[in-house]
Amino acid sequence: MYVLQLCHDYKPPFLSVANQYAALFDDTPFKVVTVYLKGEPKEEVIKASNSSEVIFLNYSSKQLRGLKRQQIADLKKLHKKFNFKFVLAHRYKALFIASHIPSVPCVGIHHAFGDYQRLTRRWYVNKHRERLFLLGVSDAVRDDMRGCLTKWDPSKIQTLYNRVDYEQLKFQLIDKESARKKLGLPVDKFIYANVGRLHPDKDQATLIKAFAQVIQKQPNSLLAIIGSGRLQSELEELTKTLGIMDSVLFLGQVKEAARYFKAFDSFVLSSDHEPFGMVLLEAMAAGLPIISTDCGGAKEVVSGCGALFTLGDDKALVNKMLEVHHYDSVMMNQLVDSMDRKVTKNFSYAAVKNCFWQIPFVQQISGV
Repeated sequence: MYVLQLCHDYKPPFLSVANQYAALFDDTPFKVVTVYLKGEPKEEVIKASNSSEVIFLNYSSKQLRGLKRQQIADLKKLHKKFNFKFVLAHRYKALFIASHIPSVPCVGIHHAFGDYQRLTRRWYVNKHRERLFLLGVSDAVRDDMRGCLTKWDPSKIQTLYNRVDYEQLKFQLIDKESARKKLGLPVDKFIYANVGRLHPDKDQATLIKAFAQVIQKQPNSLLAIIGSGRLQSELEELTKTLGIMDSVLFLGQVKEAARYFKAFDSFVLSSDHEPFGMVLLEAMAAGLPIISTDCGGAKEVVSGCGALFTLGDDKALVNKMLEVHHYDSVMMNQLVDSMDRKVTKNFSYAAVKNCFWQIPFVQQISGV
């Protein structure tokens, strides 16, 4: 029996996501056929997709606009060949295309908020909801969809967390001294880190304002920000205004950044409505004390093994940043243990695979 996994493309993070979902079918009667709407064939993508077969349709962004008749026709041809039992479609565009395969149940997987804010999208999925099912990467994303799709039976909209190979994440980590050398960081500073696009959604401005207060009490501190984006000049100007430009380092894009997380002493996520926060799991693997906003999916990841503060509250963030500065070895060991337990219980491959096959609508459409 075959399952179609339809992805918009294989750019990060979606190649990893395709791998994760294909792994759900290991040791089952199903074979996964992964289809990428965009992107040229690449051997490394085929290997990383972890699928029985990988197909590249190689459409351009322009060709994926409009009614998508050709893409729908392509999938119907593939269905004649494989007779798919059901479809996993990542993001709305893939869901729209896949849902045109007659009589085949389709599970839409959503990685962001607001996918059903548009009236046209709500109209479409409401019309076809008999064969459609939805998964959100966190309870927060699930509840966002349920709030938009009030005509749906809530049981058809469920949560399936993102997952990580936790041991592999730990194995690939570079030691602290080497990581700091690679990133050009001093060895004698306490370094807070933030990783993400320099975008209003990530709210690095609040983090920088909080750090300006932290450094007054802990002058041996640095803030390292990995990422790029349209707010870089604005954020750099903010550090100048606050008089901390020499203590805030904009490191830009860093390839395989998670490998270098041991360079840091604490990880701070200041985002507004993070759908999930895979970077938080990467920080956990490095054993970093985490401070995060208490909204979106990030709260679900951090709760019980990290510190939370209200979005935009720089005063509360200052207090949390000062607290982690004073963690001793006993507190650090307890924190690492709690993070390991949380990931193993909720975000490991085994835990999420078990959760997937326990979802009632998955049992229904798979016949398992």
